[in-house]
Amino acid sequence: MGDFNIFHHMPWSSTYSIYFFVIGISAALFFFSTLSWFRQEFEPLRKSAFYVSFGLMVLGGLLLIGDLSKPLRFLNMLNPAYLNFASPLAWGGLNLLLFGAVSVAYFWMMRKNDETNSRRLAIIGALLALGLPVYTGFDLTVHQNRPVWNTPLMPILFVAMSLVSGAAVASFLAPGKPEKLLVMLRRFMLWSAGAVGVMLVSLLGTTAYGGSGQELTFMFMTSGTLGTIFIGVGILLGTAAPIALLLAPIGKQQQGIMIAAVLILVGGMALRYSILVGGQIVQTYF
Repeated sequence: MGDFNIFHHMPWSSTYSIYFFVIGISAALFFFSTLSWFRQEFEPLRKSAFYVSFGLMVLGGLLLIGDLSKPLRFLNMLNPAYLNFASPLAWGGLNLLLFGAVSVAYFWMMRKNDETNSRRLAIIGALLALGLPVYTGFDLTVHQNRPVWNTPLMPILFVAMSLVSGAAVASFLAPGKPEKLLVMLRRFMLWSAGAVGVMLVSLLGTTAYGGSGQELTFMFMTSGTLGTIFIGVGILLGTAAPIALLLAPIGKQQQGIMIAAVLILVGGMALRYSILVGGQIVQTYF
């Protein structure tokens, strides 16, 4: 009798981790652009944060389209009769399209120096931007049989990761690096990274003491290559180290903030990749 090996593939490819990364930063940068209408410290970021936000949003959309087996199927998102409104993916797709439309209108109003309408569109866009990390986290949460993913923490975790990664990118965008702006961005990075760290500890705890599938997932995510990416790069290098650096005296200086920002971005990508793979890795063995 012959022997057969069955290899189960991961339906969610690593492309999605890149999408999670860029769309989260896009959402946060739009939020910082919106803050510029209400907080004077953020005014130097108004245009630069928006331009990078828009570019990353376009990149995220192209990543999603490119990952489809038939890319032209993205046109179905424009057909309400085709959409399944019971699916979070449908609402996420609509949210992304609306965010893009509002971003274009926001750009146009800023070009016309129409401050009143620019401010209104900024508020609407910020609310839609918040929906981007929320829906990406919710897309994972609804998978009931996937360890790591199926937790109410996931949307909140993605919002926190979006803020900390966005603040890290914003720290490189401000012309002249005004001190007041860097102070505010440092606070965003510090508190958001702290929130991410707390949620990751909770996630590890519930996974370690769950059922057999969760315990196997915990083993994979804390050992081997995936363990190095998740624990070594994502948690220690990309979360714990920036927090320690920002709390130290050098973390209040521009150089320290820049180093922390780089570590946060490296760790943010590692965390998104690990979470995406972690929820699927057990199925590749059975």
